Amino acid sequence: MSQGLDLSSLFQAVTKTLSQNKESLNQADEYNHDHGDNMVEIFRVITEAMETKRGADPADQLAYASELLRSRTKSGSAEMYAQGLSRAAQEFQGRKDVTPEAIPSLIQAMLGTQQPAQKQSQPSSGDLLGSLLGSLVGSQTQQPQQDEGLDLGDLLNAGMAFLSAKQQGGDNLEALINAISSSTQTGQRPYRAQSGALVANTLLQLISRMGNR
Repeated sequence: MSQGLDLSSLFQAVTKTLSQNKESLNQADEYNHDHGDNMVEIFRVITEAMETKRGADPADQLAYASELLRSRTKSGSAEMYAQGLSRAAQEFQGRKDVTPEAIPSLIQAMLGTQQPAQKQSQPSSGDLLGSLLGSLVGSQTQQPQQDEGLDLGDLLNAGMAFLSAKQQGGDNLEALINAISSSTQTGQRPYRAQSGALVANTLLQLISRMGNR
C-alpha cells in the first residue's frame, strides 16, 4: 500500500525548481517579463497554505491553497493555478491522503486538463496527458477508453507532441512542454507551458525517486 505524501514538501520542491529557473521564465515572458517572479510567489503561497493545513484532508488543503492564492496574488497565472487547485480539491474529495499514483491526477487538475463537469462522461485530452505523466513514473494510470465522447483530435495532438519530442532526442521535460502546449489551459502561452512543465517534471521526478528507493 502506497504511503501518503506530504503536500507541503512536494510544493516546496516545486518552489525551489521555479526559483532556480526564475530568470529564464522571466525572459520567456515577452509581455511583462515577470512570469518567473509570479510563479515563485504562487508556489510560495501554495506551500504556505499546505503547511498551515498540514494534517487536514488533501481536498481541504487544496481548497485552502486556492482561496489563499486568490487573496494574496492577482496575476493571470495565479488565477489559473487557483482554479486548478479548486479542480484538484474536487478531484480529491473523500481521499485521506495523496499517494504517488495520484500525482498524475493532481498535475492534470492543476494544469487545466480536466473539466469536472465532463469527468464522468467525456474523456478529454487530459486523460491522455495523465497516461503520459503516469508512464514517466511507471504508475498504472487508467488508459483512455476509445468510445463515445472521446476527442481524438486533442488526444492525437497531445500524444504526437510528446512522442515527436522524444523521437527527436528531447528529454522528458522538453516532451512535457510540447504535450502541455498542445493540450492544457496552462499551455495557451509558451512561457506558461514552460513553467507548467517544470511543475509537472519536478513532481514526477520526486515520486520517481521514491519509487526507486
